[in-house]
Amino acid sequence: MRVLVLSDIHANLEALTAVLEASQGSFDTVWNLGDSVGYGGSPNQVIERIRPLASLNVRGNHDRVCCGLSSPAGFNPVAREAALWTQTALTPENLAWLRAVPQGPLHPIAPTDTEPGVTCAHGSPIDEDHYILTMRDAWVPLQQLRTAVTFFGHTHLQGGFSQREHNWHELHPNLPRSGPVAWTLPLNPGTRHLINPGSVGQPRDNDWRAAFALFDTDLRTITFRRIPYDLTASQGRILMAGLPERLAERLRDGR
Repeated sequence: MRVLVLSDIHANLEALTAVLEASQGSFDTVWNLGDSVGYGGSPNQVIERIRPLASLNVRGNHDRVCCGLSSPAGFNPVAREAALWTQTALTPENLAWLRAVPQGPLHPIAPTDTEPGVTCAHGSPIDEDHYILTMRDAWVPLQQLRTAVTFFGHTHLQGGFSQREHNWHELHPNLPRSGPVAWTLPLNPGTRHLINPGSVGQPRDNDWRAAFALFDTDLRTITFRRIPYDLTASQGRILMAGLPERLAERLRDGR
């Protein structure tokens, strides 16, 4: 099975469209790790694209706030304004769908005696709101999870962490800064991985291009990819919605 793994689309229709077009024919299903909405100006359009495609959706913290399941009080002022606008902009159908998205961790491939399995979460599989930024953050999940691969998002940083016995490694895809590029990680037996595909709609690793990953369960590989998209159009949607200008600026900065 070939899986397109997406996270943190954040209502960026142009970035999502570019990713789907670049990946056409190379995946069998989609796993969406959450934060489909928030920040961006196209929440309804993004949900309507992802709903029929994704066989798995995990709730993100912005999804939870934007559909009214929790308060935006913990967000910074810009994120809070975007969340409140999103809640009023969503159609009743899309609002209901977002409220029904399950909390992670989910197990699209359950571990068995012969299959190491896969876990999907938005933040840490231990706590959906916790960021996995450092090896210290990754230590407990890598020790506690039975599955060999855990996909997570939330940080908007493409890469991850791996552990095999006493060897621990941070994964930083070495991708050139221009054009569509890819880097493939082989999944060696006996190694556990925490994998972040990066953010489709709002990367924060100083690279503005949409980030995602392709997981091949037969070849046992994960390919990290970046793809440019129509940045100006996405920024225009944010400004036309009356959202804070800072949200448009940070798309260009990639942070």
